[in-house]
Amino acid sequence: MSNTPHELAEEFPDFVDKMHVLKVEDGRFAKLFDEYHEVNRAVHRAETKIEPTDDAHMEDMRKRRMVLKDEIYGMLAG
Repeated sequence: MSNTPHELAEEFPDFVDKMHVLKVEDGRFAKLFDEYHEVNRAVHRAETKIEPTDDAHMEDMRKRRMVLKDEIYGMLAG
């Protein structure tokens, strides 16, 4: 299991400029972007045992991160 944070700029390097524009111009995108980073940080803290959590909560956080990432990608690619 990877303990590397899944930063959006690393996940979608071809869309870095578009992410910046959408963060400024699209409130929905900005909200999804911020929520993704909040969940991503929580997953990373749990994976590195900074803030341990149980398996069910970890799975829920990972699923939420994946849903957010899919939504963000849909907005970037669309």
